[in-house]
Amino acid sequence: MGTLLVVNGRVIDPASGRDEVVDLGIEAGRIAEIGRGLSRAGARVIDAAGRIVTPGLIDPHVHLREPGQEHKETVASGARAAVAGGFTTICCMPNTRPALDSPEMVRYVLDRAARAVCRVFPVAAATKDRAGAEPTEFRLLAQAGAVGFSDDGDVVASAGVMLRVMREIAPLGLAFMQHCQEPTLTRGAAMHAGEVSTRLGLIGWPRVAEEIVIERDVRLVRETGCRYHVQHISSGGSVEIVRAARASGLPVTAEASPHHLILTHEACDGYDTSAKMNPPLRERKDVEAIRAGVADGTITVLATDHAPHTPDEKNAPFDDAPFGIIGLETALPLYAEALVESGAIDWPRLIALLTLEPARLCNLDRANRGQDGLGELFVGGPADVTVIDPDLEWTVAESDLCGMCVNTPFLGRTVRGRAVATIVAGEVRHELVAAGAG
Repeated sequence: MGTLLVVNGRVIDPASGRDEVVDLGIEAGRIAEIGRGLSRAGARVIDAAGRIVTPGLIDPHVHLREPGQEHKETVASGARAAVAGGFTTICCMPNTRPALDSPEMVRYVLDRAARAVCRVFPVAAATKDRAGAEPTEFRLLAQAGAVGFSDDGDVVASAGVMLRVMREIAPLGLAFMQHCQEPTLTRGAAMHAGEVSTRLGLIGWPRVAEEIVIERDVRLVRETGCRYHVQHISSGGSVEIVRAARASGLPVTAEASPHHLILTHEACDGYDTSAKMNPPLRERKDVEAIRAGVADGTITVLATDHAPHTPDEKNAPFDDAPFGIIGLETALPLYAEALVESGAIDWPRLIALLTLEPARLCNLDRANRGQDGLGELFVGGPADVTVIDPDLEWTVAESDLCGMCVNTPFLGRTVRGRAVATIVAGEVRHELVAAGAG
C-alpha cells in the first residue's frame, strides 16, 4: 500500500483537542505522521485546503436488513451508503430475519462485513428472537463480536426481563440500547398524538409512551449499574429524564437522529409516508428541547437510525406503510444545519458526537481497543479519516443515494456540507471529486 497524504486541512480530533491546519501521513492502513509540511515524495496527495479533516465518522444505529430482507439493504450496500455520507464505521441493529440473537448470526454479519467498504459491527439482540421474553447468551455474543445489545424495533416491555437483562449485561461493560416504546400506549398508532394526527384521523402516539420506559429503566440502571443508552430520542420530556439521570451520575446516554432535530409532525401532512417513522416526528418544542439537550451535553451521540424500505412498501396507505427513513448519505449536512448553523454547538463538538462519543458507546475507542481504537486520530492508529467540505451546497437527489432504497423526506432539500473523501484503513473508499493530486 502506498503512502497517502491529506494536506492543508483543518484537522479536528476531539480526543486530543487538536483543531489546527496540519497534514496527515497515512501508510499501511495506519496514521504514520501528523504535522506540518510532511514530505510528498512518492505519495498520493489529497489537498484538503478549506476543508475539515476528522476521524472517520461512526454511526452506532443502522439497519442493514441482512439476513432476511436483502431486497431492502445488505451489509455491502449499506456500507456503500455509509462511506458516501462520510461514515467509516457503522453498527447494525439485530432486527433481521432471523434476528442476530446467536453467536452464529453475529459471525454471519462479521463475515460479510469483512468484504464491505467500511467497518461494520453487529449489535446483538437482548432477548431471543427479540420477543422480549428470554435473554440471549450475552457473554457468548460479546465473544463472537457483538459491540452492544438491543431489541431495537421493539422495546423490552417486561420490567422483570429488563432487570435480568441489565444484571447480566452489566459485568460485560457493554451498553444496552433501548427502543423506548411502551406498547400498550402505541397500539395502532401511526404518528405523534397532536393536531396533525387529529386532522388526518390517525391514531396518535403520545410522548409518555417513550418517557415512561426511560423512567422505568433509569430506576433499573440505579439497581444494576448497567450502561444504558436511549435510542432515537424524540420527546422533550425524555431529554429531561436523561438529563436528571446523568446529573445523578448514572451511566445513561442518549442519541438524536437527524429527522428529530429538524422535522416536526407537520411533515406527515397529506399522509406523506416518507415522514412516517418510529419514534414519530413530534412538535417544534420537542425539536428545540433535543437541540438543547445536545448543546448542554445531555445527548452525547448522533445516530441516523438508517431504515431502508422499498417504494412499494412506502407507497401503501399511511396506516399500513412501514416506519423509517434512510439517513446515512444525508446525515452530515442535516446535523450541521440543525446544530452548527443554529448555534447550538460548534464543529469540534459536532465531530465528537459523530466520532469519539459513538466509539465510546460501542467500546470501539482506544481505551478498549488500544492501537486499533476508532473515533480519534493518533500516530499508529487506524487510518479512518473523513474529509468534509463544510461550505459545499447541494440538493439531495436520488442519484446521491448509494444504498438500495430512497425513502427519505429530504429529497429535493438544499443542504450545506458534505463528505468529499472517506478513507477506511488507509484506502480511499469514497471521493466526491478529485480533491488534489501530487
